[in-house]
Amino acid sequence: MTQVLHLGYSPCPNDTFIFCGLASGRVKTEPYNIEITLADVEWLNRQALSASLDITKVSITAMLHILESYWLLGSGGAIGRGCGPLIVAREAFPPSELMEKRVAIPGRTTTANLLLQLSGLHRGPLHEMVFDQIMPAVRRGDVDAGVIIHEGRFTYPAYGLTQVLDLGAWWEKETGLPLALGGIAVKRKLGSQVASFFEDRVRESILHARAHPEEVWPYVRQHAQEMAPDVIRSHIDMFVNDFSVETGEEGERAIRALLEAAAVRQNLPMPALPLFWSS
Repeated sequence: MTQVLHLGYSPCPNDTFIFCGLASGRVKTEPYNIEITLADVEWLNRQALSASLDITKVSITAMLHILESYWLLGSGGAIGRGCGPLIVAREAFPPSELMEKRVAIPGRTTTANLLLQLSGLHRGPLHEMVFDQIMPAVRRGDVDAGVIIHEGRFTYPAYGLTQVLDLGAWWEKETGLPLALGGIAVKRKLGSQVASFFEDRVRESILHARAHPEEVWPYVRQHAQEMAPDVIRSHIDMFVNDFSVETGEEGERAIRALLEAAAVRQNLPMPALPLFWSS
């Protein structure tokens, strides 16, 4: 009997590039049937809090709260250097002046918000928004600044905005590690056999997309119609890398460092459960 598993990921180009092989059926998942939901990562994080999805993209920060229900897979994640969130505003000002300003964030459970809090530069009001609403809000003056993610790194000048701080660069300087932004979580109750199977299938899907980019392009483009083709390609090049294929030891150190910082910040114990199904 075919088992139905629910998979969630975002419509961002890095995720659609990674998962196109699974979505198209090019990568076979028998004896499992995959039902796919595409949604903003903050929504996915909140679904993971209630263990609603079997396999899902999550912000690494969210793992601090869902480890009782989920493992991480060793493939499909977003880890890297030079790829972190940016704080932007209409006019330049030094980061030291950020403290009491109204700042838009792409969700309280996101790594972007954690980095803002860890920086110690802001204690003012936060305004949660879907990530693609932040730059327009900053441009209109609804907020004083915004923490932008994804393709915002490439498009904020088109909104007449300027960079106040690169939070990813700040983290890398503080820790010497790459920044762990997101990962693929799988329910523990599915067991290590299912986790291993889908870790391999996600890796296969990435490698297929790298070998046949023209084949996955229509699927990626379908979910990013508002983006220019060069922005889509830059997005994929930045967020899909060797860490996506295999998290590896350095990637694991980066994940653990971020979770430990989050635990201290939120005054929570670091969970004793293993992060990865293969741990």
